[in-house]
Amino acid sequence: MSTAITPSLPVSFAELVDPRRPGRTFAFALGEIITIALCAAIGGANDWVAVEAFGNAKLAWFQRFLNVEHGIPSHDTFGRVFARLDPAAFQNCFREWIAGVCHGLGIRHVAIDGKRLAGSQDAGVGVQALHLVSAWASDVRLTLAQVAVDDKSNEITAIPKLLEMLEIAGALVTIDAMGCQKEIATTIRRQQADYVLAVKENQPHLYEDIERLFREALEQETLERQWACHAQDETNHGREEKRLCWVLHELEGIRDRQAWKDVQSVIVVVTERGVGGKSSSELRYYISSRKADAATFAQAIRRHWGIENECHWVLDVVFKEDGSRIRKDWEAENVGWLRRMVLSMLKQVKGKRSLTATRLTAGWNEEFLEQILLDLMGN
Repeated sequence: MSTAITPSLPVSFAELVDPRRPGRTFAFALGEIITIALCAAIGGANDWVAVEAFGNAKLAWFQRFLNVEHGIPSHDTFGRVFARLDPAAFQNCFREWIAGVCHGLGIRHVAIDGKRLAGSQDAGVGVQALHLVSAWASDVRLTLAQVAVDDKSNEITAIPKLLEMLEIAGALVTIDAMGCQKEIATTIRRQQADYVLAVKENQPHLYEDIERLFREALEQETLERQWACHAQDETNHGREEKRLCWVLHELEGIRDRQAWKDVQSVIVVVTERGVGGKSSSELRYYISSRKADAATFAQAIRRHWGIENECHWVLDVVFKEDGSRIRKDWEAENVGWLRRMVLSMLKQVKGKRSLTATRLTAGWNEEFLEQILLDLMGN
C-alpha cells in the first residue's frame, strides 16, 4: 500500500475516545477497527459478518499498514465498538475531509431532510426506529452532517442542531414543510445563508395567504404581469412532465411576513404529469429569503430531491440500510454515518461505473481501493 496511506488512515481516528472499558489491554486498537470497517464498507460489506469476512479475505493487505497480529476482529467486536462510540466525535473524524471537498468545489445548495431507518426498530423491547436528519450538498454530492431525532421529539428540534454544525454561508438551503418554522428561518439567515421552505397547512396563515394571492392573480388575469415564470418540459421513460415555477416579490398580502426573517419571495410550483394517457397535477408553495428569478428557484426545488434520489434511495438499494437490523445504543447512528461517508466518497470517484460496480471493484482491486482512500485524505 502507498506510504501516504500507511501512517494517515488509522491516525485520522486517533482523537476518538475508546469507548471500551478503560485500563484494559485490547487485541485490536480502536483506529484499526474503524479503518477495517471503513475499507470493508467501501468494498461492498453491508453488515458486520460481511465486514469480518472482508477483513479475513484482505488480511495480507491490511498487514501492510495495520498491526493486526491477532487477525481480524470478530463481527461481535465491530458491533460492540460502534454501539458505544460517541456519534458526534465519530462525525468529527471526517470533518476535515468534508471541509476540504466543500472548500475546493464550493457549496451553492444544501438540502435538509430526514430518513427513518426501518430495520432499527425493535417493537418487542419498545425500541423505536431511528430517525436521522441530514444535510446533503447537492453540488458535491456529499453528506455534510447528520443528527438523530430524539425519541420523543421530531425534525423541528433536530434541524436547528444540524444547522449549528454546518458552514453554509452563501448557500441556498431547502427544507420540506416540517422545517417551515420561523426559528429555523432565523437560524439559516444568522449563518449568512438563504432558505427555501416548503409551505403546507402546518403554517395555516402563510399557506392561506400564498394560496389567496396566487388564486386572485389567476382570477384577475394579472398573473403574467405580477409573477415571474419559468417553464420546463421533460419526457422520460414514457412519462411527460411539465413544471411551471411562479415567483412573486411583492409580499404586502402576506400576514406576519416580518416574523419570517428576511423573506423576499413567494414561490408556486405547478407540476403536470402524463403517463399512459392519464394525467395529474400538483401545486406546491414555498417562501425564500433570496430575491431571485423563477429559473433559479425551479432548479433549487428540483435539486432538493437529490437527497432522496441520490442519497436516501441509494442507501436503501445499494447499502441495504432499511433492512439493517443494527439497533443497539449508538450503533445504528454511527453505522448510518459510516454509510453516508462511504457513499459521499464513492460519489467523488470518476468514471461511469454504477455505485454497486464501484464497490465491487474496490473489493476486488486493492489499487482501486487505495486510490479512494488517498482521495479521502486529499493526496
